[in-house]
Amino acid sequence: MKKLFVLTVGAMMIASCAGIKNAEPEKTGAQLLKERLDTLREKGIMYGHQDDPFYGLTWAYQNDSSDVKNVCGDYPAVMGFELGGIEMGDEKSLDSVPFTRITQEIINHYNRGGIITISWHPRNPVTTIDGGGLAGQKFPEGTAWDVTDSAVVKKVLDGGEYHDKFETWMQRLSDFLATLKTSDGKKIPYIFRPWHENSGSWFWWGEKLCTVEEYKALWNMLQDKLKADGFDNIVWAYSPGCQDNLTAERLLDRYPGDDRVDMLGLDGYQWVPEEKDAFMARTKQNLEVLCKVSEEHGLIPALTECGMKNLTEPTWWSSTLLPAVEQFPISYMLTWRNAPHEWFGPSPAKPDAPYFVEMYKKNNTLFLKDIK
Repeated sequence: MKKLFVLTVGAMMIASCAGIKNAEPEKTGAQLLKERLDTLREKGIMYGHQDDPFYGLTWAYQNDSSDVKNVCGDYPAVMGFELGGIEMGDEKSLDSVPFTRITQEIINHYNRGGIITISWHPRNPVTTIDGGGLAGQKFPEGTAWDVTDSAVVKKVLDGGEYHDKFETWMQRLSDFLATLKTSDGKKIPYIFRPWHENSGSWFWWGEKLCTVEEYKALWNMLQDKLKADGFDNIVWAYSPGCQDNLTAERLLDRYPGDDRVDMLGLDGYQWVPEEKDAFMARTKQNLEVLCKVSEEHGLIPALTECGMKNLTEPTWWSSTLLPAVEQFPISYMLTWRNAPHEWFGPSPAKPDAPYFVEMYKKNNTLFLKDIK
């Protein structure tokens, strides 16, 4: 009897081990987020806003406040956060937001069911002096917009004279990203959009400041670093800028590869009312190319930055933006931040508010309540 019991237990253990061996591995945070983004695309286009919970046109750093929420009664589905300055060990971002507050608001938005996207505009490692505080500084000297040295990318790659310095900067970024966890230690998944608008030349990683090979090496260096540090919760977004008569070849000019990119985005703005027709035509043409290429490469398309500066056309939300994007299966459209001197999102203090509400009420636009 005892021998039969041992044989039975042994058989059960073998079967159990075989079951474990054949079981599918648990999905990563990045995989789950990608699946969620793809599913939500079937429902509509998510609205996103940069720096949404930190400040608005008439307030700053009030708990649970948001210009979007104050206009329509709901948070944006997607919130954008900027980490420029973390590479220097600064206490505040380049937009003067405390990094401790950024950590907390990322956790808050994740806990309420929202989606997070993160950008990083590191300073120019060649022209920035170690120890120099530039948080909140708007002129280009030493910032990501400093293009006085045309070989910065080459100098931070392996073998370059600033490589060791940039490795330190990447480690500081990694250390911050490691803080993005829930109270029970779960890594928060998010979209990460480094080295964006590379089709222009206003950042030190721009088109005229590095070769295609150097740009891809920069992307790979940062990605390999973060993957080696265990970040399996990142959805990687590649986002050049909108361009006249965009082609698939142009869109993919510096594309790092299907094995390195999850989301394909474009950044595009309307600056003055007179550009309305041109903005709409360019956006539609660009999104058509974007969505076709994304489908061919198994990527998630998005309008990763957009907006009209200072909303000088109050009806812009319902008369321009939504008609330009609604026919395309993009994941989200994110408008830039609401700073007192330059704003792109809605505000209850401005005449565009009712037109934003009009867009909010459409069935094909998604806000936080629609995606929870």
